[in-house]
Amino acid sequence: MRKGKIALSILCLVVGFLSCNKDDGGDNITQIELEDRTEQQAKDKDSLVKYLNGHYYNASVFVNNPDPSIKDLIISELPSDGVVPDPDNNKLLMDAVDLKIVVFSETNYEFYVLDLNPLAGGDSPKFSDQIRVSYEGFTLDNEVFDSAVTPVDFDLVSLVPGWRKVMPFFNGAESFTSENDGTVNYMNHGVGVMFLPSGLAYFNNATGGIPSYASIAFKFDLFQIDLADHDNDGVPSYMEDLTGDGEFTFNVDDAVADDDTDGDNIPDYVDLDDDGDGVPTLDELEPNTYTVNTNLGEQEPVLGAKEFEIDRSENGGIITIKTVTIKDSNNDGVDDYLDENIKINYNE
Repeated sequence: MRKGKIALSILCLVVGFLSCNKDDGGDNITQIELEDRTEQQAKDKDSLVKYLNGHYYNASVFVNNPDPSIKDLIISELPSDGVVPDPDNNKLLMDAVDLKIVVFSETNYEFYVLDLNPLAGGDSPKFSDQIRVSYEGFTLDNEVFDSAVTPVDFDLVSLVPGWRKVMPFFNGAESFTSENDGTVNYMNHGVGVMFLPSGLAYFNNATGGIPSYASIAFKFDLFQIDLADHDNDGVPSYMEDLTGDGEFTFNVDDAVADDDTDGDNIPDYVDLDDDGDGVPTLDELEPNTYTVNTNLGEQEPVLGAKEFEIDRSENGGIITIKTVTIKDSNNDGVDDYLDENIKINYNE
């Protein structure tokens, strides 16, 4: 189900094709000399490994915990003797984290994640989705540079790359309930910590108390996920990543947009006519409407392959769901909305 209508991201990305980097104290960014990414990654790996081998956490708190949270997490520096105190309750971070490897900006990056609730029952976000989280960002000197105790919504495309790489490894809440006072309670949600090299964080940018080329970390509670469609053209944004690299990029030096079917230097995920054939993408998708009467015990439909919800409303227990289905009318392996030779308008 798509709920996110993220106009701010469109403005940010169409105008500049650059990340907003709005997640964690991103004020007054200062750029310095650009280092080689591969060489810097090696340095960052050393700093991350040193931190993980030099700190432990209260692991027992998260065993059989039905409602874990980052508020329960305490990370402590290892004593000078190098032995984890009270090993029945505490655990060395290096022994608990998972190593992940991704390619970003033509560089192999290693980062670490600590999953504190691997049984979280919700869905995992795509790299381009909108998420609801509470979080705390801190340096490897354990200085907190930003936090949000009350859940906030973020567009993953607008954050530093590490968030897009980490979030798909975690699940959101299994369910939630709304109280009369407007508060929302989330059950069995994702909880974790990401430890990022500078190349997946701010790299050469010094910002908000974070030095340039600093490895950083974020604790987070992952509550809710909304499938994003940045241009509201009916095609989820993650499906408009043509290169499959989990990024929407713009090569400033060559002035070329990535993931751009019609070559107009507007990436498909913010392009209302992806194939440039004069028929808007939304009109090249087959529409459908479902009516579900919950008063009669009717269940919501199971959507078909390449069928996506674009709108829903409810009145008196009757739910109206509008969907679109991606079609390949000539069966040539190219969907109609990406085929400049197909100009079928399904809304006519």
